[in-house]
Amino acid sequence: MSTEIVIYVVAIFVLLVLSAFFNGTETALTAASRARMLSLEQDGNRRAALVNRLLDKPEKMIGTVLLGNTLVDVMASALAASLAVTLVGEVGVAYATAIMTILIVIFSAVLPKTYAMAGPDRAALLLALPMRLIITALTPFTITIAFIVRQILRLTPGQMDDNANILARHDELRGTIELSQREGAVGKGDANMLGGVLDLGQLQVGDIMIHRTKMEMVDADDPPGRIVEAVVSSQYTRVPVWRDKPENIVGILHTKDMLGALVKVGWDVAKLDIMGFVTPPWFVPEQTSLKAQLNAFLKRKAQLAMVVDEYGEVKGLLTLEDILEEIVGQIADEHDVPDAAIRPQPDGSVLVDGSAPIRDLNRHMDWEIPGEEATTVAGVVIHEAQTIPEAGQTFNFHGFRFEVLRKTRNRITALRVRPLTPQTTRRDNVIDADSG
Repeated sequence: MSTEIVIYVVAIFVLLVLSAFFNGTETALTAASRARMLSLEQDGNRRAALVNRLLDKPEKMIGTVLLGNTLVDVMASALAASLAVTLVGEVGVAYATAIMTILIVIFSAVLPKTYAMAGPDRAALLLALPMRLIITALTPFTITIAFIVRQILRLTPGQMDDNANILARHDELRGTIELSQREGAVGKGDANMLGGVLDLGQLQVGDIMIHRTKMEMVDADDPPGRIVEAVVSSQYTRVPVWRDKPENIVGILHTKDMLGALVKVGWDVAKLDIMGFVTPPWFVPEQTSLKAQLNAFLKRKAQLAMVVDEYGEVKGLLTLEDILEEIVGQIADEHDVPDAAIRPQPDGSVLVDGSAPIRDLNRHMDWEIPGEEATTVAGVVIHEAQTIPEAGQTFNFHGFRFEVLRKTRNRITALRVRPLTPQTTRRDNVIDADSG
């Protein structure tokens, strides 16, 4: 074997190794855990700090990988073709193309990417320094290429959508949480809490408020004794006060303020001036996002807000605890009345109040009933049925059977919900005339 052939073979081998380096480095850096790299950097790991700097400017890293990988692959193929022509003539080009394709795919692409995916954090720490040196060396070329690309992009219409990017990041986080839960790395409760944090920006105050028909309130014109009795018997420490009509909220009564006022009048309830210690109500629009409302609660140092619609009419109330429950689940103390809105049955069905939120039912039963068009179970049934059903009617949609058990005037107050099995679905195709 002549010296020239040896040089060709060694050069091709080196170029294949460089191609494997570029492919493996790209996979390792993009798959590395940013959280772990940040933790290692905070512990003083210099290689982790270098990885983070590379990931902070991914366009430079990707540009260098593309430039370097294309360069070494083309050079390796050209050298192989030249060598093959020298050895076997013109037909050697076909042989060189076939052999180089196999070598590049197996040894320069699949194998290094597989190794990198098997331990991306370890590989990223190992390859970050040489990658940084190559990025520095190829910076003039990558800057030139980036300039040419930007000039071409200016000729085509395009606009960055920040909202879409934010939603994409949220979807990526949600997917990571779900994947971690499936793999057992994150428990169901923790996954629900993390998902609840992400949902705060998508939910509105009107989605989780306590409707005015379920609010506990007192009439400002009632005798003080009756008001004190109502407040003491309530499970809440803050009670809205109305005058003339229930929709006219004039204040919020706090039990601590009431006790302080009673001390001042010597515990003589008859002398109690209710309106003398109630606080002014705080009204918020029902379209406010839960994230914005949480920040408003913290900034105002308040615990309760009255919710109004676009016409200024009171729709319900919202507390800081209601928002926190969207993250951590139901919060109960020794004075809370047990929530019986969702009652699982031995046969796999669930008895549920019509006013129960779809989110609570999904979280409680680990179901996925869509809740985009309505916030309550009754609302979903009415939306899908396009009518107000009567007691006894059943409806099948979204993979569940909804049976209306009770109805009060135009309100569905109780339902039975059960998931549909394939056998039930086929049978219901015959008897589904019950749905009207």
